Amino acid sequence: MFECTDSTGVIIADGEHLDFDAVNFGTGFRWEMRHLRPLHLCDEAGGILMDPPQVVADPRIFLVGYGPSASTVGANRASRDAANSIRRQMKARARP
Repeated sequence: MFECTDSTGVIIADGEHLDFDAVNFGTGFRWEMRHLRPLHLCDEAGGILMDPPQVVADPRIFLVGYGPSASTVGANRASRDAANSIRRQMKARARP
């Protein structure tokens, strides 16, 4: 598990930095948010502000299957939206 993200990747518990363009974090079927605490995504009320499926605090993070996208239909739609947004982000980063 990584401790935090930065502009080029993640930092793991021993302090090592790993460069990543994307992180796909599969969480399974049980609703839980404790594992996300180290990323400091939660607001003062303990929730995560979303611009579905992206996290407002860090738009590089997509929570597919959380909240309104928790159903199979919602998760499929959110997955498509996430893939399209990631594709746009990657194209924008590739430009000189």
